[in-house]
Amino acid sequence: MNVGIVGLGLIGGSMAKSTKARTSHTVWGIDLDHETMTLARMSGAIDGPLTDGNLGDCDLLFVAICPAAAIAWVKENAEKIAKKTILVDLCGVKRVVVDALAPVAEAYGFSYIGGHPMAGKERGGFTSSSDSLFAGASMILTPDKRTDMQLLETLNAYFLDIGFAALTFSDPEEHDRIIAFTSQLAHITSSAYVKSPEAQRRRGFSAGSFQDMTRVARLDEEMWTELFLDDSDFLIRELDILIQNLQAYSDALKSGDAQRVKALLKEGRERKATAGGN
Repeated sequence: MNVGIVGLGLIGGSMAKSTKARTSHTVWGIDLDHETMTLARMSGAIDGPLTDGNLGDCDLLFVAICPAAAIAWVKENAEKIAKKTILVDLCGVKRVVVDALAPVAEAYGFSYIGGHPMAGKERGGFTSSSDSLFAGASMILTPDKRTDMQLLETLNAYFLDIGFAALTFSDPEEHDRIIAFTSQLAHITSSAYVKSPEAQRRRGFSAGSFQDMTRVARLDEEMWTELFLDDSDFLIRELDILIQNLQAYSDALKSGDAQRVKALLKEGRERKATAGGN
């Protein structure tokens, strides 16, 4: 197959590297950064640039850039996308992107499905991308009434080939509701946590728990601001719940209520056990 990738950062770059390392597919890529394009070509992550001339030859087309940019790129290039092409956006939010792109795909006759790979690192960019980033990960897809079984079979085979463990199906609403808790809230919490003055005086006092809490504070503020605002309704709800829960711990400590502190900690431990997983 011919695979086109728009955006060769952490996700798009890893998609390109995984495809070249694990399959015999041809990969064409495009990125606004000239150095990234040079590195992608020199490392063998792409066979060549994605151009107006070969865009129509793509069997799979992945858009791995921020939501607003992804929407704009597809709208600008929709007439060049072939009807045989399966377009998948890899944005971290789904409602705003799917609502914008599904009508475009229907109008121009190509297939489209929203996607979100459940993999990442605290540092972005092509230099952080890897052909093993998706190993064992889940790929979320948001099929709709226009999605046929053949499309899903094609994507299932492709994603398993490049290392994903399984596909997870959702709708844009459910995706954005859950991701507000599992991803976005964690990034905000990490960013807020590391702002304590003690973070600058921690040398010799930090271990695994500090590293776990602060890892994702190394975020790309441009990208995450857009994702947070696109999902602000669900994210605000989760943030308010977290603040309420933290206040309960603060109140118990201020009153010296050992039984209340113990009960809160026990509840958290039991919730974690019930939730399971990592």
